[in-house]
Amino acid sequence: MIRAIVAEDEVPAREAITAMAEAYGIQVLAECQDGLETVRDLAKYHPDLLFLDVQMPGMDGFEVLRNLPSDSFPAVIVTTAYDNYAVRAFEHRAVDYLLKPFDEERFRKAVDRAQMQIGMACDKAEWMSRLISELCEAQQGRAGLQRLVIRSRGQVSFLRVDDIDWIEASHNYLKIHSGSDVHMLRQTIKEIEARLPHDRFLRIHRCLIVNVDRIRRLEACGYGEYLVVLRDGKKLSLSRGYRDHLDRLIDSNCFLACHNEGSEPSAPPRRRV
Repeated sequence: MIRAIVAEDEVPAREAITAMAEAYGIQVLAECQDGLETVRDLAKYHPDLLFLDVQMPGMDGFEVLRNLPSDSFPAVIVTTAYDNYAVRAFEHRAVDYLLKPFDEERFRKAVDRAQMQIGMACDKAEWMSRLISELCEAQQGRAGLQRLVIRSRGQVSFLRVDDIDWIEASHNYLKIHSGSDVHMLRQTIKEIEARLPHDRFLRIHRCLIVNVDRIRRLEACGYGEYLVVLRDGKKLSLSRGYRDHLDRLIDSNCFLACHNEGSEPSAPPRRRV
């Protein structure tokens, strides 16, 4: 569904444009009566489409367009009663110019043109996201996983593997804990375990992976089970089914394991075959 803002200072014209838009299946996010209100709502809603009157109080339509950042520029349909603004409108990247009064057929043609531009912008964003993923995968194939690509709310961000504290599996998603931030990633814990550097990340539970550099100590809690205590004080359960992973770390002297107070410091007893 196309998301739009209607900027028009005359109430009858504003109501008419909104009614036509909604009849066409467009979601009208806001109706603005002056330029300043339009700039504010554009920054707030980031719509796909803007119906923009040229002559408005406080700030005219062209001043509104000059105040928009280039990276969040919507498709613009200029609506005006004057035909002498057409050239300037297209210089400001307007997709169409509706001369009042206009009928529903002329409105539909303008929206169709805007929809084509919106679709091309979405295709470009999808292509860029796919290209970024492919480049990252190619880099990972050469040098191991260095960063994760996180997609959220239309944005693509990157998280360095070294910045990960621990990972928790939650249904079909992973919760990537990095400092105070938690990122959601649609992947299984088995898949990410295979991609992470085995000398830096330890699987300690069917739902948990921890960055070895974040481990402060181990605490025995009876029956051969341990808690993994991180530098920030977070405690994670070490499942007995993953004790072999811990044994390998201890053999490699990655860290010293400590029992609870009252017992002699030593490494946890290791199972032997």
